[in-house]
Amino acid sequence: MSEQTQPALAQFIAGLPKAELHVHHVGSASPRIVAELAARHPGTVPFDLDELKTFFEFRDFAHFVDVYLAVVDLVRTPEDVRTLTYEVAREMATGQHLRYAELTCTPYTSVRPDRDDIGMPIEAYTEAIEDARVSAERDFGLVLRWIYDIPGESGISAADATLSYALDHGPEALVGFGLGGPEIGVPRPQFQPHFTAARAAGLHSVPHAGETTGPETVWDAVRLLGAERIGHGTSSALDPALLAHLAAEGITLEVCPSSNIATRAVASLPEHPLATFVEAGVPVTINSDDPPMFGTTLNAEYAIAAELLALSAEGVADLSRAAVRASFAPADVKTRILGEIDDYLG
Repeated sequence: MSEQTQPALAQFIAGLPKAELHVHHVGSASPRIVAELAARHPGTVPFDLDELKTFFEFRDFAHFVDVYLAVVDLVRTPEDVRTLTYEVAREMATGQHLRYAELTCTPYTSVRPDRDDIGMPIEAYTEAIEDARVSAERDFGLVLRWIYDIPGESGISAADATLSYALDHGPEALVGFGLGGPEIGVPRPQFQPHFTAARAAGLHSVPHAGETTGPETVWDAVRLLGAERIGHGTSSALDPALLAHLAAEGITLEVCPSSNIATRAVASLPEHPLATFVEAGVPVTINSDDPPMFGTTLNAEYAIAAELLALSAEGVADLSRAAVRASFAPADVKTRILGEIDDYLG
């Protein structure tokens, strides 16, 4: 992609109707939103915008988790949850031209059954995200769906609670069941019963795997957790048999290039395995993960993907189509957004 075409393609990307499948609820809080929450709950997180930029400079994945959890601690009341959700939706729709998003929520870290000093009932959490979802679709035309994920570092008790939140208190828009947090020291097999139960209840399996560990973690996610999509799956590139399996089974990798660099999962963008996945026939979608924390946007991630894959505008539109098709959106929503993409291309 030449320098002459970059501005035109960036403009095309900015207006392209898009869907996003791997983006975290709390991790989508921009400095503007974090500053508002930090002012409500003064403490470890600065609420000066310049200080927040320094606060979000990650040394490695472990440091990222520490910073992420510090922001999680700012979401303490149902009003905090509602504010976060609605304002994230506003920025998705108005800044990134998103038409549909599956937000990964970690209700355990807001309900906090392990703490007496903070936390809220799951019923209040559910009401807050659903109220924000309905308002966002009305005000911004953005369709939101939820994925509830287990914070793996919190162990089986968190998995038990998350499954209960999903099955006993699941919001109307809940579509998936996931697993996040650190991979090292958090083996996937221990969560097999939880995913079996979630899938039996009709939820889709979308665990993170292979971000900071090897291909064996992705194999576990596929074989034991019944993964339909894989969050990141970066190390899959190291195993040709795994790539062939993902391609044959149509298991989509939710690729987040800037995130992988920020957490040191990949050394540099030229070394990113996105092209390897595509060449192997593995379905991929492009995502932002925790965009403000990684100093990126979905538009920027599309531009990176266009560079890595040498895509034209039509190729970039195909990435957006792939996200819509790999989503768990209702059929009418998929049809509508695919039509919007076609109309945009003219």
